[in-house]
Amino acid sequence: MITQILLLILGFGILIKGADWLVNGGSALARKYKISELAIGLTIVAFGTSMPEFVVNAFAAYQSNADIVFGNIIGSNIFNLFAILGIAGLITPLFVQSSTVWKEIPFSLFATLLLFFLANSFISKNESLTRIDGIILLIFFLIFLYYVYRQLKNESILPEVSHKELSNLKIWIFIIAGLIFLVAGGRLVVVNSVQIAQSLGISQTIIGLTIVAAGTSLPELATSVVAATKKKNDIAIGNIIGSNIFNIYYILGVSALIKPVAFNTKFNFDLYLLGAGTILLFIAMFSGKKKKLDRWEAGVLLLIYVGYVIYLISKEIQ
Repeated sequence: MITQILLLILGFGILIKGADWLVNGGSALARKYKISELAIGLTIVAFGTSMPEFVVNAFAAYQSNADIVFGNIIGSNIFNLFAILGIAGLITPLFVQSSTVWKEIPFSLFATLLLFFLANSFISKNESLTRIDGIILLIFFLIFLYYVYRQLKNESILPEVSHKELSNLKIWIFIIAGLIFLVAGGRLVVVNSVQIAQSLGISQTIIGLTIVAAGTSLPELATSVVAATKKKNDIAIGNIIGSNIFNIYYILGVSALIKPVAFNTKFNFDLYLLGAGTILLFIAMFSGKKKKLDRWEAGVLLLIYVGYVIYLISKEIQ
């Protein structure tokens, strides 16, 4: 147990350093090519921080661990939305672009609704994600990528003279090294967290929704917290919304292609919470004069997540 705890702490350290490099590299790339930091957050940063979820789900789908497949993604998205945005928003109020409010957040909500519709198989008799469902999810993922491509063409940022320009080589070293550290750190955290949880006799469903989900979301947590401290709101927000979209459309899409995944309808409650939380985030954007997530709203999100974990633990005890 002591070895697992030490490796868990090491994983946290690697994650934080990887997140710092990824944010620095992503910001430098945005400045250099006059690309909006939101677009960088929705693509490079979001994809990189979603790699642990992808690795875990690929193995879980192949080994037919359906509860891990769905628990990891649904739990990760809940952790992203409530815990990470809650923590980042407590660090600094997160100002949000209009495109995020009117396009990215609704796109993320639609992903949740589509997953609910496909997983509950309102067309077929068996609750599962089939390979056809996986193809449908991947088609919407391509639509999202096309949207981001249009954003790259239409949005630009002014160069910030206060920042030291980095060479292309250094930028990509930061980004690639950051991604490698995020994946390695996430892997260390997940493996050792699961071993600790299993030794305590916790079920696979709870492990998927909490330990694995939070573990694979630690790159998002580290990246968004670092971005918030650096006042990079677009990366902090874009990373979370982009990761949630990637998780459902891309990772679950690929998971279903690897092997059809049986869906346990007990996950419907978690999907309800995820959908309600996304709607709550959308509504929060209109509570003040500017579109932003205030500290008190971030605190509400974090409290909801704490209540959710307490609810899961109480169910497990019963």
